[in-house]
Amino acid sequence: MKHKNFIKLSGLSFASLFAMVGIMIFFSCSNNNMNMGNNMNMGGNMNMGQPVPVTEGSFVTPLAIPAVVGATTTLTPQNVTANISGFGNVSGLGYTPNSLLGPTIKVNSGTAININLVNQLNEKTNIHWHGLKIPAAMDGHPDNTVSAGSSFTYNFMVNQRAGLYWYHPHTEMLTGKQVFRGLAGLFIVNDAEETALNLPSGNRELPLVIQDKRISSGTIPYAPSMMEVMTGLMGQYVLVNGVYAPLQNVETAKYRVRILNGSNARIYNLALSNGASFTIIGNDGGLLNTPQTVNSLLLGPGERADLIFDFSQTALNSELFLISKMFSGGGNAQGTQEFKIMKFKTTSQVVDNFTVPATLSTINPLTESMATTSRNFDIQNTDMGSMNGSAMTHTINNKVFDTNRIDELIANGAIEVWTFDNTKGTEPHPMHLHGVQFQILSRTGGRNSLIPSEKGWKDMVLCMPGEKVKIIIPFNAYTGKFLFHCHNLEHEDSGMMGQYKVN
Repeated sequence: MKHKNFIKLSGLSFASLFAMVGIMIFFSCSNNNMNMGNNMNMGGNMNMGQPVPVTEGSFVTPLAIPAVVGATTTLTPQNVTANISGFGNVSGLGYTPNSLLGPTIKVNSGTAININLVNQLNEKTNIHWHGLKIPAAMDGHPDNTVSAGSSFTYNFMVNQRAGLYWYHPHTEMLTGKQVFRGLAGLFIVNDAEETALNLPSGNRELPLVIQDKRISSGTIPYAPSMMEVMTGLMGQYVLVNGVYAPLQNVETAKYRVRILNGSNARIYNLALSNGASFTIIGNDGGLLNTPQTVNSLLLGPGERADLIFDFSQTALNSELFLISKMFSGGGNAQGTQEFKIMKFKTTSQVVDNFTVPATLSTINPLTESMATTSRNFDIQNTDMGSMNGSAMTHTINNKVFDTNRIDELIANGAIEVWTFDNTKGTEPHPMHLHGVQFQILSRTGGRNSLIPSEKGWKDMVLCMPGEKVKIIIPFNAYTGKFLFHCHNLEHEDSGMMGQYKVN
């Protein structure tokens, strides 16, 4: 299926389309980089996206921690009514009654998974196990969906290192809608290496799913305009684990804070409100070699961070906020506001003997000389299409997703270098590969370097406007057809996705 009907699906009105045409005609006269022929290409310096300011809450509602389930369970995507503090009952989507999000699945590496998906929605859905290296038939490809009223059982082995992974729908042209309205959950893998480190656990391990939402008239609406398809849909209200403006009481101790940016499009520049440093111990693919101390951390949609926050020196009854700081280089719609995400309040004095280990794991770096093939991907184009019925699309190498087309053929066992080129782009693109973990080799342009969380293994890389990012990938897991795409979900749904096949 090609992406010709996204305007209709996204709720764009004819009036919006008419206004957009007027804007495009104006810019055609003022921007030499805009092509107003058959394809109104919005490359070059064009960026009309606008920020969506965050409205902060009162930070008095206790943080909720999702229930934990094991390797055998049932997930039931359904319409739910969740009570959200400050809004009352709000209709959305969830995997269990009365709750946005789903339970946290926690297993040991080497465990067999048996999870039954029972679809109680009025539309198709499926589950992508984000970050897991599993067979193609279990990965949640858009070809493999579960129709309304039907069920499917996911069976696979978890054979990878400990880490914070997650699950969400991956249904063509419905991913953004279903995730934004509430369908997502964490998937935590443990292993012996991580257990030996004796990291903070129990009430000192906080899994946090950070998401921005729109809430209006008792519901979470999803109807992005053409402009919002361009930038990605962002909401005014930031929820953590489905709670708006939450409060978490803490002890004078070190905490393991495991964060997923589960937003459709918003990038967070995470920091503590007092400017204190914190420690990165892991990312998308699990533990780093060594801990990294930072004062802020940029986290794109789909990325994860495993952090140590030290509350040991905070005074009793003092308050501290997890915030998102302003940042530059992310296009017009991102990074223009500093806002609070959640509050920590120190309520108990304890003795804490935990020390962050100097060595966390052993990760052998891959070098470009190991690669057998190099591939380049142009991700800088946004295409308004022609006026013959096509719509806003985002492309990879000037192509939109087509399930009948294999974009890249790869030999099993190959090591390849892929370059994502956003040099002339105007929007950030968090790029994700299914079925593999990779290492990041370099970033040129824009920030012009890697950040501390980009060491080790990753399945996501954030490519800001003006940047070219090079990654190296060992294709050493499963054969079959897998996806690579932008994890700005409106970009993904409007075509910014390709397929690779491992033989």
